[in-house]
Amino acid sequence: MTKQRIEKDSMGDVVVPADALYGAQTQRALNNFDISDIRLPRAFIRALGLIKQACALSHQAAGRLNSAMATAIAHAAQAVAAGDYDEQFPISVFQTGSGTSTNMNANEVIATLASRALGAAVHPNDHVNMSQSSNDVIPSAIHVAAALQIQEQLLPALAHLTETIERRAEELKSVVKTGRTHLMDALPITLGQELGAWAGQIRSNSQRLEEGLARLRILPQGGTAVGTGVNASAAFGAEVAAQLSHLTGQAFVASSHPFEQMSAQDTAVEMSGHLNTLAVSLMKIANDLRWMNSGPLAGLGEISLPALQPGSSIMPGKVNPVIPEVVAMAAAQVMGQHVTLTIAGQSGNFQLNVMLPLIAHNLLNSIDLLSRAARSLTDKAIAGFTINTERLQQTLAQNPILVTALNDEIGYERAAQIAKRAYQEGRPIFDVALEMVDTLDAEQLRRLLDPIGLARGARSL
Repeated sequence: MTKQRIEKDSMGDVVVPADALYGAQTQRALNNFDISDIRLPRAFIRALGLIKQACALSHQAAGRLNSAMATAIAHAAQAVAAGDYDEQFPISVFQTGSGTSTNMNANEVIATLASRALGAAVHPNDHVNMSQSSNDVIPSAIHVAAALQIQEQLLPALAHLTETIERRAEELKSVVKTGRTHLMDALPITLGQELGAWAGQIRSNSQRLEEGLARLRILPQGGTAVGTGVNASAAFGAEVAAQLSHLTGQAFVASSHPFEQMSAQDTAVEMSGHLNTLAVSLMKIANDLRWMNSGPLAGLGEISLPALQPGSSIMPGKVNPVIPEVVAMAAAQVMGQHVTLTIAGQSGNFQLNVMLPLIAHNLLNSIDLLSRAARSLTDKAIAGFTINTERLQQTLAQNPILVTALNDEIGYERAAQIAKRAYQEGRPIFDVALEMVDTLDAEQLRRLLDPIGLARGARSL
């Protein structure tokens, strides 16, 4: 049998595994919240550790904790932030809505580690949680974790994706293909232009995220229980923000109105909305790649994505666009998580939102998913697809919509007759137009119907 020990809290005795670093309140949460094994993400535990470290350093600087105890707490919190004790954070996402259980989990683990290092008792509430409440710690941890994850993980992934798309766009700037609207043939476009639209989408998403980061870096720490800052000094929030800025390299600041960020989670909802938009963009790009790669005989067959694995357990030789499919599924998951986070975001009752752990999980999971999806799409699909030039040229030559270039010369109705005949007879539009138009010679028709000229918007003779 697993060895056990007895821990006490304000409600009495609790049986805890003998080797656990946590104490009674963590164990109570494990006993009570057994509906899921989903834990809060590593990024959140990191942020929680950083906040506890910053608080201890702030107390040391202000003389509220003696140097030895503050140092012991700060070192223990730093180890938690580094991931050295992740197995000691077993509480489910689905717990008390304030995240109090996870805050106390951190307090208890850090207190145990600090007590061992100090050789004296460090109390989880009185010392580790000094001048803090779950009600300001957990919202602050959501902001810190998301800001760090976006800055360190997502934005670099999007920059890599944008740079790769733009490089491929430059390579393919002279490759002309049939454009499509409503999935039907339309006027010509270059592959460079098509990919340029993708790059524009990703650049816009990066800009939205960067703009939102400014609000994520505003923290309610120091508001304590309800936003009034009871049991904390007036300068505590600013001191903690300054310490966090030093520890992370990001410019965190204390909120001038912590009531807002404790009672509501509008910034988290905003950032989730930006992530939802990014998911939409990635799914659009992934689906374009799937269509362009489709076939290779009965589909569009314009490009060939890298062949990564057999595509069928029964059809030999079949290869599927697995990376775009994976990215589309990840995007769908993020979209669903945004709906959940939106519901959670409006679950603020008076001075506190009571779905904070769920908000933390969905926001951070979406950032992680999109970061990984963007890199996968970049390196395993966009960087390596090849062009099926013969197929592009064949479909382009027979595209009856090229006749649009003749509208100004022969009128819409006459041009429509040429397009219909070319389509019915399966002939190039140039050949049919040469037969049916006597006001333009072959050289003029070639110039008007030149696909590259049309792709560049050329309109004159």
